Amino acid sequence: MIPDRIVLRLGELTLKGRNRHRFEKQVMEQVKRVLRPFPSIAYRKEFGRIVLLTGGADVEALKAPLRKVFGITSFSPVYTSALEPETIERMALQVMQTLPDVPNTFKVNVRRANKNFPIDSQEMNRRVGGHVLRAFPDLKVDVRQPEVELKVELREEEALIYCTREEGAGGFPVGSNGKAMLMLSGGIDSPVAGYLAMRQGLRLEAVHFHSYPFTSERSQQKVKDLADKLSAYTGSIKLHMVPFTDVQTKIHQVYNKNLLITLLRRAMMRIAGKLAVTAEAGAIVTGESLGQVASQTLGSMNAIGQVVQMPLIRPLVCMDKQSIIRIAESIDTYTLSILPYEDCCTLFLPPSPSTNPNVNVVESIERSMPWLESELDEAVRRTETVWIGNDRNKTSDPFASLF
Repeated sequence: MIPDRIVLRLGELTLKGRNRHRFEKQVMEQVKRVLRPFPSIAYRKEFGRIVLLTGGADVEALKAPLRKVFGITSFSPVYTSALEPETIERMALQVMQTLPDVPNTFKVNVRRANKNFPIDSQEMNRRVGGHVLRAFPDLKVDVRQPEVELKVELREEEALIYCTREEGAGGFPVGSNGKAMLMLSGGIDSPVAGYLAMRQGLRLEAVHFHSYPFTSERSQQKVKDLADKLSAYTGSIKLHMVPFTDVQTKIHQVYNKNLLITLLRRAMMRIAGKLAVTAEAGAIVTGESLGQVASQTLGSMNAIGQVVQMPLIRPLVCMDKQSIIRIAESIDTYTLSILPYEDCCTLFLPPSPSTNPNVNVVESIERSMPWLESELDEAVRRTETVWIGNDRNKTSDPFASLF
């Protein structure tokens, strides 16, 4: 016996106000994207949820892609029955028998949406519960904290019966809260920051700074692989690969003391801002976590962030490292992130980087580099842009039709 349906429940926040239909459309588009390999599935929209008619597809194979759709809080494989009391009782028992382990306690929850059904909810609770208990003599009823809740929905044309609930990705539908530029390094933090930003409904493009030939092509491939992991939640991500070697070496030739990291980070932030404006992104997302390194103190973040006139989103700023690592492991980026390939941030490090840079001093040093702005523009001009993910090789925005 296999489930006939999968019920997807949408987040409560996506269902409020005038944007509900747009949010539902965006979730539906993403569900269809991740289930593209299963052409037999049919889709039906209902208030606050989406019903998938499995068409014989392997339900277990559908679970992993569904967990990557933001906006789905939970989902349940569902069995259907004719609207006949005895048939419903038999199907409810079969559903309980599909559980891998017999629970100690359960409850029945009948919802009678079809008011023409001849038996009320309370009586159906008793009938279904009694039928199950006769087959499982050691099973007990617990209406407060049951191990299993057997749900029966009496609809207009059929009964839906289920007793499992799988956790979804939650959050907001992809792109529902706008677009941002993610500063993506090869480390642990920035992919997690990107994931959390996407979960809040931000559609991302990513920018990575490399210093080839000081850094290897393997380090660039590592970042592309990390972007590919993130693209599983969106279908594709546009990745901007910025050649940072010339900017980095020229700044280092002029100044190589304790404010060097601040100067380099400000240069990166300016480039990210330029790319964000071109991409019509409304914010920049970073993987900064307060106090982890010298450039992530309050003083440093303030000095670095002042060079752009758009919001800086720092999803990890108050998270500890172990919490970040747990998320990285759950989204399958951790093993990539710890690969020992160098990145541009490890080059030319001063022995004692400043943790509280004086902005006036930093700006004075930058004024001694009249060529800086043109070098940043040249780095933007030489930036390589590629699509990463299942919908790669795009010539236009794959989400444009959603807005």
